[in-house]
Amino acid sequence: MSPFAAAESARLARPLPDPVRAVIFDMDGTLLDTEALHKRTMAQASAALGWPLTEEMLLGMVGIPRHENREMLARLLGPGFPLERFYAESDVLFEAALHEEVPFRPGAQAALAAIATAGIRMAIATSTSTPFAQERLARAGILSCFDVVITRNDVARAKPDPEPYLLAASRLDVAVHDAVAVEDSYAGVRSASAAGIPTIMVPDLLPPTEQELRAVTAVLPSLDALAALIL
Repeated sequence: MSPFAAAESARLARPLPDPVRAVIFDMDGTLLDTEALHKRTMAQASAALGWPLTEEMLLGMVGIPRHENREMLARLLGPGFPLERFYAESDVLFEAALHEEVPFRPGAQAALAAIATAGIRMAIATSTSTPFAQERLARAGILSCFDVVITRNDVARAKPDPEPYLLAASRLDVAVHDAVAVEDSYAGVRSASAAGIPTIMVPDLLPPTEQELRAVTAVLPSLDALAALIL
């Protein structure tokens, strides 16, 4: 059985709320096509420094707050790795690319428009820090779509802890079982599902594993199918 077929079977056993009263989105890799950009610019920066990161290391950083990724790189590469210079140079490359355009994941703009038209409240729950999250959303032209934006700075415990999603639901004044979460990463799926929120995974760089398939309500190939599923 394919991952998508398996997830569809799971969806029948764990239906979405009816009606859906709120949708809580992850940002990077879910709405904005920035995880792939991060991966590319980090690969470029590390290679230029003579410390090329492996594919496993790069994928292991997806959906994880920076301080945890820093700890991982320091542990794996040791004290000789120029950690500060690596982040400084990869950030320059990343911001230069974003200056040209903030890229969307397929179907993101149409999904946001359809959910807004239906009068359903929306929030962001991201591991990106303030003010970078708001700035990225503003430059993409979608900040006004969201009633609530939860960033890394708003919580003591980042994803995969459920705190970001619990806080988003609380600030939306909606019960967790009446909301839907939309995520691309393992950490995000685990965060949202641990919060008790029915979760839809739209994979980006990471395909769903058995753990994600057991946790989610559905897996979609893109956000193009989101509105039809929840509205």
